[in-house]
Amino acid sequence: MAKKVIRNRSQITSTISKEHHKLLRDISDQTDIPISKLLDKSVDLLAIDMADKGLFVPEDKEK
Repeated sequence: MAKKVIRNRSQITSTISKEHHKLLRDISDQTDIPISKLLDKSVDLLAIDMADKGLFVPEDKEK
């Protein structure tokens, strides 16, 4: 089988709770936004929240 080439994205393997998976599927189905894009947005929101609390410094802000 040929290997899939992803140029602008990184493929990850992870597990989440069944409840979170259902939420992701439901949101994706109702909004027509792919789960991968919902995960991108989730990470962005988490980074902002953690930065606001002083728990995370984005790489571009470290120097």
